[in-house]
Amino acid sequence: MEDLWSWLTTLPEPSQWPSAPPSLVLAASADAKSIRLSADRTVGSDAEPLLTFSFSLHGFHLSTTSRTLWLSNPVPSASPHLPLLLQLLRECIPMSPSSFSFSAPKLEQGSLSAALVRDDGQATPFLCLALLLRLFWLCATDAPAEAGFLFFSALDAPLERALCCRLALRGVLLAVGPDVEERFMRSLGYMLSKWCLFRQLQGSAAKRLLPAGFCPSYAADRHGLWVLKGFAPLPAMGRVDASGVTGPGLEATDSALRYALAHQQLEAVVQLEYTICTRDPRFIRVSVRVDNIRLRVVGLRYGRNKDEETGREADDLEGERHFPSRARVWVGPELGTPYATGPSLGRSSGNPERQIEATRTVKGRFGSGKAAGIKAAARTATRLQGRSWRWEQEAEGSAAVFEGVLCDHATGTEVAAWTPAEDGGGNPSAGMRRRYSGWGRAFSKAGGVVVAGDELAEAVEWRVGREMEGRVVMWRVGGRVWVSYFANEVKTGYFETRSVEWREEVELALVAGTSEPTAR
Repeated sequence: MEDLWSWLTTLPEPSQWPSAPPSLVLAASADAKSIRLSADRTVGSDAEPLLTFSFSLHGFHLSTTSRTLWLSNPVPSASPHLPLLLQLLRECIPMSPSSFSFSAPKLEQGSLSAALVRDDGQATPFLCLALLLRLFWLCATDAPAEAGFLFFSALDAPLERALCCRLALRGVLLAVGPDVEERFMRSLGYMLSKWCLFRQLQGSAAKRLLPAGFCPSYAADRHGLWVLKGFAPLPAMGRVDASGVTGPGLEATDSALRYALAHQQLEAVVQLEYTICTRDPRFIRVSVRVDNIRLRVVGLRYGRNKDEETGREADDLEGERHFPSRARVWVGPELGTPYATGPSLGRSSGNPERQIEATRTVKGRFGSGKAAGIKAAARTATRLQGRSWRWEQEAEGSAAVFEGVLCDHATGTEVAAWTPAEDGGGNPSAGMRRRYSGWGRAFSKAGGVVVAGDELAEAVEWRVGREMEGRVVMWRVGGRVWVSYFANEVKTGYFETRSVEWREEVELALVAGTSEPTAR
């Protein structure tokens, strides 16, 4: 696929428009079948030259040479890029798999333009990504199966290049707000999940690792919070064994279960509150604490669908999804910087609280007889109090690490690290059944985990030399999340653990006059 942005830029002037509309081949096969993007000239109400764009199929129908799949609104011929992008986004977002309907969002061209201008060179791949996403939905809903196969066959390199738009994606998502962001990323996640399944069907050619863009993320400074957001379709996450390395996994034998597990997406939000204190004349104090960590695995599917092979309703598998089993968040100065001392951690390594109950019973009988005497019996009961999630603080170099591990409340086994090779007594699968219901469940009804500031209230601090006052420095923020699957309601021995890692940077202005952090 050629560079879409360059093709739009080099379109002929309206006065020199050719008789045959210019077209860009998006996918083509050896038997002369193709999918094309075409541009045609039209005239507006004020005789202004306008352009309309269309997706068309060529060679798929015997009765006609071409078939139009989609037609854009008229856009100015002098600057068609942003109006075309705006329409593509407005039409892709409502396609998102969601539990409730979502109408076309109100997107402003001005805010979209400002977001793309800030990230020079990133507008081109982002426009390609929006175009590929819109074409995917057209192939999924309106095109014959042959066209969909051709689209996926030609998607590898264009999609990999389009996903290099990390900075532009960050700017656009910040501009549209969290509600639209969630819908757009689920729409994109659905396409990426389908593409991963297509790669798996290709066999050995698809064994290479997927690009990092298949699990997009970004970090931003928003009103005193460092916000890290990450999105990862489950098929794009690497499988992990007990030693922590990516390795082969088991295959689900049930087709409906396999389909349900493949159409899921991990959505992670990390909010870190930071403060800067300059009261001490010797150094600047940088304090960071956890405001919120939210992890959720959502299903990318639509309504009640019945699997043709098993006849099982898709809603019967609503509870069969991966769940977060371990999370690791880190924050600190960028690597190799000597200006910061620390971190000073605010929490000791915790030990589970134990309550010991002892009961002593004394029995006695006095008098004559063979059984005369005194008998005594003692009974001691120990009760362990603990939570399903155990959170700790660590330090790695100059970075502070907040790490949480899900443990089976019955056996104490760490879920993310368990394998069948371990002793049967530590199998957490029984404790993970019906994990979204009942008292003491480790997850919300929606299948997520929320860690608020009251659970990780202790702040982490660094001391920075006064010579750095007034400078803007880069700090690293990152996270790694593990998700596991054990059967919830269905009967299967299939299990697995996958993980994804995100690394981002944020700016920190070491400005004087910031007050002490407020305790919670």
